[in-house]
This record gives sequence, C-alpha cells and structure tokens, in this order.
Amino acid sequence: MKVMMFAHEGSLNRGCEAIVRSSTDIIKEKVSGAKVYLASGRPETDEIITKLDGILDGSKSAMKKYSYDWWISSFKVKLFKDESYSLGKIHHNIIKHIDDMDVYLSIGGDNYCYGEQPGWYEIDRRVKSKGKKLVLWGCSIGKEDISERKLEDLKLFDLILARETLTYQMLISKGLTNVKLCADPAFTMEKEELDLPEGWQEGNTVGLNFSPLVWKRNKNSQTAVSDLINHILDTTTMTIALTPHVIDEGNNDYEILYKYYEEFKKTGRVVILPDHLNAMQYKGYIARMRFFIGARTHATIAAYSNYIPTMVLGYSVKSKGIAKDLLGEEKLVLGIEEISNSNKLKKSFDEMIGEEEEIKQKLQQTIPAIKKMSYKSVEYLNELVK
Repeated sequence: MKVMMFAHEGSLNRGCEAIVRSSTDIIKEKVSGAKVYLASGRPETDEIITKLDGILDGSKSAMKKYSYDWWISSFKVKLFKDESYSLGKIHHNIIKHIDDMDVYLSIGGDNYCYGEQPGWYEIDRRVKSKGKKLVLWGCSIGKEDISERKLEDLKLFDLILARETLTYQMLISKGLTNVKLCADPAFTMEKEELDLPEGWQEGNTVGLNFSPLVWKRNKNSQTAVSDLINHILDTTTMTIALTPHVIDEGNNDYEILYKYYEEFKKTGRVVILPDHLNAMQYKGYIARMRFFIGARTHATIAAYSNYIPTMVLGYSVKSKGIAKDLLGEEKLVLGIEEISNSNKLKKSFDEMIGEEEEIKQKLQQTIPAIKKMSYKSVEYLNELVK
C-alpha cells in the first residue's frame, strides 16, 4: 500500500510534525509493506522525520499573469464560475502523484476549522475521479465550521476519522455515514529526553506554552498570563519552564514566551526551552513536568499522554473533545474569552494543584485506551484498502 499524506504546510509547527511522525510510525508498524509519502508545503522542514519513504514538494504553483493557463483560468472563472482549472494548476504538485498512490490521507487535524478550503476540495475531487481511496485523518471540526459546500466535500471521503467524540457526534448528526471514531495519532509518539536545563526542579516544574494565535484573538490574555506567572511564583516553590511548540515565522511561540522570560528571569525560577527542538524532544521535557499549561493542542497531548495534569488555554472543539474523552468532562479547558480573566486563570491553576493526584490517576486509566483508539485509525485504513 502506497500512502500519500497531504494538506501539510511543514514541521515548524511541532504539532503537525507530531501528526506526520506518529502516523507514519503506526501505519508502518501495523500495515505490512506500507510505503508512506508526504507532500509538504515546505519539504525542507520535514527532513527530521526519517521514517518517511519520500518527502515531496507539495507547495502551491503560481500562475504567471497573462500566461496561457492564466487566460484559460480567467475564462472559466468569469464565464462559468468554475475554479477547478486554476485550482488544479495551483495544487499540481500534489495532484500529479495521484496515479502513483493507493490512498490519499488529508492530515493536519483541524484544517477544516478555518473556513472554506477550495484547494483541498479540488484535490479531493481529483483523487476520487481517479478511483483512489481518500481518508480524512484524525480530524476535529466544530458545528460552526460546517457549510453546505464543506459537507459535500466530506461526503466524497471513503473514510473520515474523527479524533474525539464531539467531532464524531457532530458529523454523524449531519447525516454522514463514512465516519469512525479514533484518537489523535500523537498520543503514541515516542519521546526523546535531553539534559535538563539549569534551574529545572525535577518533580516540581510546571510547563507553560502560549501562542501568538491565542494572544491575537484576545490581546488582554497576555497580561493575564503574566499575572498567572506571578501567582505561581508567589504561591508555590515550582520552576516555570516556558515551552514553545510552534516556531514558524509570524506564528512563533518562542517570541512571545521570551518576553515572559525577560520579565521574570531575575526570579531564578523561570527557564525557557530552546526554539529548535523537534516534537519528540519537546515531549521529552514535557513528560518530566509536574503540571502543564498550554495553548497548543499537541503540546497538551504530549502532557496528557505522560499523565501530566494539564490546563488548556483558549479552547477549540479539539481541546474540548480531547479533554472530555480523557477526563469525562471538559476539565481545566478555558475558552478564548476566559483567558483574559486573571482570577479565572489563577483559580483554574489552584484547582489543578488541588486535584493533582485525582487527575493523574484518571489519566493513567484512560491514556492506554486512548492509545488503542489511535491505532484504531490504522485498522480502519487497512479494512478500507482490503
């Protein structure tokens, strides 16, 4: 079986790296002779994932103004409102491999949470027109994200694998019959442990991840997180490890976290992890924390999967669904509007400390089952191809 992963823009988002890395591992582990390829918007960032059988340039192709393709595209759009020709040219680097593959996996997890995706729709249509299998791999989609056009695209898939029950139930309620429940593959990703930085307290360090994406949506949250750091320093003896997880230009956790480091480094109890680690190395540090507070979903998955009590900042459907599946409720998951409320952040942190053992015990019970659900995705993939 030859599998092509697409809808991936590179691994500077360590969550995207975690999806590709863990998916490749579990497919190769469970499907004899499987070959896994990745079409990437920035293939040079994915060379750290060594088990792939090929990393292909999946970047968009530009159409030169007044070229033959530009004229044909303009004609079709203006007269027939038909974008298929232009979208086919733009995504040619992904489409050109369809004949060589058996299955196309649309990855990324939450790609369908950000409005219409005509480019992905066109790729999906062409995969099916060639008689190939099409799978939406480990997705989260909110009810508010569904449109008629998106629903029509979702009907094209041979298999939709929802990574948490909220998405699964919503898609079923929309009448889709091609949906199965699994869990995010990153729960199964291995960790790599590096030397601990100076100032780290073994067994008494809390990780903090924050993102420009969340800050832009609620600008007052930056001050509230600063207040939370002060609260942790004042009321506990813990070290705070500032933990980036996306290091992409224009969306770089390290830049915003470094401002907090500058603000609090004189306390001697705040450290910042480097901005060049891979997903397994970040997971190796997160696994040795006592608590974790995070805005990036896959940073929180790294914590949950190592039984670390976790508080989530600025939830989406994926955060709510994952917490519900793990803990039986949307526990310690704060909405985007709530995270500018300093008192709310402090109260939730204190709640996490107060229920530390209870949360750890619950995660120790549920994580093995969640990892089995991650592997379910490969079982469903195998059944589909056979």
